[in-house]
Amino acid sequence: MPDEVIFQRQFQELCRNIDDFIRGKPRVVHLAVVCLLARGHLLIEDVPGVAKTSLAKVIAQSIAGATVKRIQFTPDLLPSDVTGVQIYDQTRGVFEFRQGPVFANILLGDEINRASPKTQSALLEVMAERQVTVDGVPRGVPDPFLCVATQNPVEHQGTFTLPEAQLDRFLMRITVGYPDTLEDEAVIIADGIARRRPEESASVMELDDLRLMIKAAQELHVSEELRRYVGTITRATRNHQDVRLGVSPRGSIALAVASQAYAISMGRSFVTSDDVKAVAVPVLGHRILLTPEAKVQKQTTEALVEDILASAPVPRSRGRG
Repeated sequence: MPDEVIFQRQFQELCRNIDDFIRGKPRVVHLAVVCLLARGHLLIEDVPGVAKTSLAKVIAQSIAGATVKRIQFTPDLLPSDVTGVQIYDQTRGVFEFRQGPVFANILLGDEINRASPKTQSALLEVMAERQVTVDGVPRGVPDPFLCVATQNPVEHQGTFTLPEAQLDRFLMRITVGYPDTLEDEAVIIADGIARRRPEESASVMELDDLRLMIKAAQELHVSEELRRYVGTITRATRNHQDVRLGVSPRGSIALAVASQAYAISMGRSFVTSDDVKAVAVPVLGHRILLTPEAKVQKQTTEALVEDILASAPVPRSRGRG
């Protein structure tokens, strides 16, 4: 059996396990798992009560052998509470480093926008370089390292807007949304009455299997035509009349990397334009700043990306070349 078929089956099993708790949101679950396969960090942004934190917890619970830590971000949280701190051991007469919660395979950052900018910035290095530097000494975090953060975009009191540099560290930004159907909501209510908890979910993938899938996604072929297609999309954001700040080259790389992971999830050994289109909105939407005039007209970055996708010339080949 080809490796891509095996990976697709493992991916589907992982998604089914998460779907069993996050009811009626297969597209959201699919994108979240794709983000993890791309070794990317995930920002889940939505109103309270739609299972943002539960989604993050179920993803973590589904990976057997993965170390999981959680940070409840608050205004009084310090950078050392995130990365770790040097403690003097009087008995031994030496300083000893105590690891912070970032030293885990999966870090759950709940309500990340409630932390001060100084504390938020403590995550910049580890999200980009998979290491933290304390007192001039760099320390690597476990591999893979995946940050799944949540934030509420509606409530502004006691929150600190994530700066563009911080947002750019997240591979994807997704929303969960309200239940799509009455049937889904009825099942969610039943689960709530039964007091189902994310921690009760099964572990269906070993950490080593996740590493293999991540490696396979990294090695997936992206043709010259597809690379130019990605560049055409991101460059269009920089020249759009409604855009104040377009997507950087880092965003172009992010779109290509996410497309590789999406192709793996579909059982392919190469990337197609359909893979790029499938992940473009969650990868690019949070990397664009609109002009004040566009905001007044209720334009959204998601709609803008969709318009660019509709007008960008699609490569003729399927992506093998």
